[in-house]
Amino acid sequence: MKNKWIKAKAYFSHLTLKKAVNFLLLYLSFVLSRAIKKPVLWGYPTTLSIEPTTSCNLRCPECPSGLRNFSRPTGMLSESLYEKVISETKDYLTYLHLYFQGEPFLHPKFTDLVSLANQSGIFTSTSTNAHYLSEQNIKKTLDSGLKQLIISMDGITQEVYESYRVGGKLSKVQEGLGRLLQIRKEKKLLYPRVVLQFLVTGKNEHQIPELKDWAKKMGVDELQLKSTQIYNFENGSDLIPSEPQYSRYVPDGKGKWKLKKEIENKCWRMWQGAVITWDGRVVPCCFDKDGSHEMGKIGENNLEKIWKNKKYQTFRNQLLENRKQIEICKNCTE
Repeated sequence: MKNKWIKAKAYFSHLTLKKAVNFLLLYLSFVLSRAIKKPVLWGYPTTLSIEPTTSCNLRCPECPSGLRNFSRPTGMLSESLYEKVISETKDYLTYLHLYFQGEPFLHPKFTDLVSLANQSGIFTSTSTNAHYLSEQNIKKTLDSGLKQLIISMDGITQEVYESYRVGGKLSKVQEGLGRLLQIRKEKKLLYPRVVLQFLVTGKNEHQIPELKDWAKKMGVDELQLKSTQIYNFENGSDLIPSEPQYSRYVPDGKGKWKLKKEIENKCWRMWQGAVITWDGRVVPCCFDKDGSHEMGKIGENNLEKIWKNKKYQTFRNQLLENRKQIEICKNCTE
């Protein structure tokens, strides 16, 4: 709880009246849209995820970056495209997650990207597999103004860790994490807040008690036990945890599996924010990993026009009518 208050302090320190009004307009239009079952949209995205790169050093089995099987182009975010997005959105954007697919620290200018957003008054966050937390990168990260660093570590022993983080080295992750926390302490800094994220699977759930002890000993700011998204879950998988509280899926009683949470005809994410790929494609959310629902492209149009264009509104209308008809929604817990 303490960590959430510290993050909230950073978030609200960047909040302006214009940003607060924009957020309120988005929320009210979402509520009205649900009531009349037609998309009404006031305001502009308050959150964005921007993809620094699709490149990754690991080969995780439930990730397009790891599987190297994207159907969309792969590459590296250009500084000019990124600067254009920040310039267009800084007056209403409150939260930026510099991550979608890939390992963000593989972008050679990653910390510069963070710095620009921070200087523009935007709360910044990212997710990493923590294989590139060298002393130099840590110092750059601490100087960048990054407010939240999510570190993925899905095992407390090498054998279990690499069963999902294929090609990863647990000792390197732990050393980098320890180094970051130590340098941050020496510099007497509060940020970035370090969140240790553990994707719970059938292969690692038995390590949760040991993980909690280790995280406490390390002094991470927060430990998150996150359910794992699994492709083709209908036929079951050894990645589905046996403990229902950690699983997105449950048996359907007919020999198959289904989502534990019923899909409702609503999605706040479609009114709250969007995802921008490394090459400027605007897609509705992080579940659209292949960019199959491209709403527009930065450079051809600015984000404000894309955000309210006919294609985006048609997509929102589909959500309100029957969300189950949209493929990317069939594996979503929102």
